[in-house]
Formats: sequence, structure tokens, C-alpha cells
Amino acid sequence: MVRDDQVRRMSRLHRGLYRLTGGRVGTRLVENDMLLLTTTGRRSGRPHTVPLLFLRDGETLVVFASYGGRDGHPSWYLNLVADPEVEVQVGKQRLKARARTADPGERALWWPRAVDAYGDYALYQKRTDRVIPVVLLRPTSGAER
Repeated sequence: MVRDDQVRRMSRLHRGLYRLTGGRVGTRLVENDMLLLTTTGRRSGRPHTVPLLFLRDGETLVVFASYGGRDGHPSWYLNLVADPEVEVQVGKQRLKARARTADPGERALWWPRAVDAYGDYALYQKRTDRVIPVVLLRPTSGAER
């Protein structure tokens, strides 16, 4: 498994390239679409941005708090549970959104789609006893530039 400090470095590099190029670099990874999710730190109050694979359901964006199958939830997930108002960047488009954890029925619908899109999610779920959260991001405002 990749160490946490390696994950942070790779995330920082990916985030920088994505922002620098307006999503021309970093918008696809392992044959999936990527977005940048910005949450507010639950302790620091500072913005924190991470690149994530996502699926789409109309305007709603769906992300998965897998953290590579680690036993604890990723910080970005804990942050949005504490404050569900987030910012999302898809390519050049930036928008405000409200995040919420999918209920069990929604998760049952989305989890197989996640595994179809990126098979390692099944491996990640096997590595941990926690149920990997599926998160729905619903836009609350129009696109910003």
C-alpha cells in the first residue's frame, strides 16, 4: 500500500498540474474523469483540495471516500461531514456544491458503478472493515471562472 506521505505528494502534484492547465492535464486518470474537491478543514478552517475520480448523474457528481482501503476515512471526507459546503473544479469550470453521504440504497446503486469504472475500489473495500462512503455533490450555484 502507498504511504500517506506519498499520497499527499502525488495529490499535491496532481492538484497543481490540474489547476495550472485548467484541467487539460490531470482531468483523466486510470481511464476515469477527475475533479478537484475543496473542503474546509474541520480543525484549521483552511481550504484543502484533493483530486478525486468521479462519476456523474446529471448535475450531481459522485465521489468515493476509499483512501486506498485504509481503516480510517480520508481527511477530505471528515471535513465535508463537518461542513458540507464545498467547491468543485471539473476542467476549467468551478462551482459551489453541497456534499452528502449517500444513504444505503443510493450506495447500493452507485458502488457497483464505481467498481465498474475503477476495479481497484473492490480491492479497497476488501482491505477495510469500514464501509467506503459514496458522496453526492450537488451544485448550489452556477459555474464560476
